[in-house]
Amino acid sequence: MKLIDGKGTAEAVKKEIAVTVNEMNQRGERAPHLAAILVGNDPASETYVSNKIKTCKDIGFESTLVHLPETTTEDELLKAVDKLNNNPNIDGFIVQLPLPKHIDVHRVTEAILPEKDVDGFNPINVGRMAQQIPCYLPATPKGIMQLLETYKIDTIGKHCVVIGRSNIVGTPMAVLLSRNQYPGNCTVTICHSKTPNIAEIIKQGDIVIAAIGQPLFVKADMIKEGAVVIDVGMSRIASNVTKSGFRLAGDVDFDEVAPKCSYITPVPGGVGPMTIIGLVQNTLMARQKKVRFN
Repeated sequence: MKLIDGKGTAEAVKKEIAVTVNEMNQRGERAPHLAAILVGNDPASETYVSNKIKTCKDIGFESTLVHLPETTTEDELLKAVDKLNNNPNIDGFIVQLPLPKHIDVHRVTEAILPEKDVDGFNPINVGRMAQQIPCYLPATPKGIMQLLETYKIDTIGKHCVVIGRSNIVGTPMAVLLSRNQYPGNCTVTICHSKTPNIAEIIKQGDIVIAAIGQPLFVKADMIKEGAVVIDVGMSRIASNVTKSGFRLAGDVDFDEVAPKCSYITPVPGGVGPMTIIGLVQNTLMARQKKVRFN
């Protein structure tokens, strides 16, 4: 079993980006600028956004946080989106999810200009992804693809089972791994909460990507010998061995599953750091105008 070190991979990519930004500065060019809109005070969202801001600082990016109260109306949020759309010094921005229930996430996502949509959620970027046209890929799938490539994991002709069908991870992951490219050329099956005999299907996977949001869902008897397992989940579960009384766990029961795997990502330290890398790479691409929309 080999551990896929997302943290180490992310640090290596950060150093490469920092060199590029330093070269831009030496040429007198403005550094890339990433903004984030955060609505409310969800602890997980606040942590994610603070990590993104820290990463920006580490690599020389400019960053802006627009923190709005939980009571922000949909129209008020759309005005904040429009303001960032029209700010020439903002190269890309995200609206941190989840949003309060009174706000239509689809309306907000569609309001973000595709050329500034560094989360890759705007329908134009999603459509381009499906047709293999240059676009901004969703950050987590982009990070997973880089891990597969970094570790030279064979994907051609493999059966990939994706557990979860969200627009953020599961669905775009299935699209990317079925493409005629590397990493890709997989036969992809998507499983979800309504899939009968889900354990039997998961066990067919040469590559299993767990993104169902249920801690410790994937057990050893669901994984075949030698499988590659990518764990996207991250949840807090009770623990009697930590001072806080909880620990972080993925969708995969790591201790059970790891001995059967050829490769596996840990939680934390696996997919999570690469998600932020995908986001800042998209922002750098936006600053360099590498994706054209007109």
